[in-house]
Amino acid sequence: MLAAILILFFVFFTVFFIPNYSTEPETTQEDQNKKPQMKKLWSLAQSAMRERKPLKAEKALLTILKFDEKNAAAYNRLGILYAKEKHYKEAVECFEIAQSLDNNASSLHNVGLIYLETGKYEKAAMAFSQAIELEGDQPGRYIAYAKALEKIGQRHKAIEALETAYSLNPTTVILRHLLELYENAGDVANIELTRQRIDELQHMRTKVNEKANKPKRHLIHRTPKTPKALKPAKAAPKTSKKVAKKRKII
Repeated sequence: MLAAILILFFVFFTVFFIPNYSTEPETTQEDQNKKPQMKKLWSLAQSAMRERKPLKAEKALLTILKFDEKNAAAYNRLGILYAKEKHYKEAVECFEIAQSLDNNASSLHNVGLIYLETGKYEKAAMAFSQAIELEGDQPGRYIAYAKALEKIGQRHKAIEALETAYSLNPTTVILRHLLELYENAGDVANIELTRQRIDELQHMRTKVNEKANKPKRHLIHRTPKTPKALKPAKAAPKTSKKVAKKRKII
């Protein structure tokens, strides 16, 4: 009996006196106030980039990072801004920070583009390769990868990359990249073959477009004619008495 009373007392004490600690962090009023301010800063940064006002965009993005120093999207956008202004060192730093915060293909691809622009082709190829491992369904990544591979003398791998890009999105743009690669190598046979592929694809696209733009014939709705009233069937001709007698005789 005493044990039962002690258990009930312990349960009562646990429920009403021990504080309930939540594992989720509480949202403070300061955090609540930051949300509209952050949206305003993002809008300001995007409009400034569209209007080609880099200083204004940079200021907005840096302010975002002041509030949220682990904002990978802000670092990535800042890297794009620096790359456009040809501040490549700062751009690479921003992309690398963004990559460390959020392992995504876009940051790696952007780093590869800067390395490609600055002549660091091996680093560019490595960055593009890593981006493809994370996201291998984007044709643009294979095109950029092919450019880096060609620069370091790996022509066969570059061709494979372009063929993969073409399989994902068969366009004449990709075939022209492939043609340029063959022309740079002086590969006459494949130059002619690739030109044929371009002509065939263009011809096929032209036929598809003509078919899509061809006006459709609208069927004219005709009211079905009301069938005429059926005339009563004519009565069978009466057999004359003379014919009837002859039939009987026969």
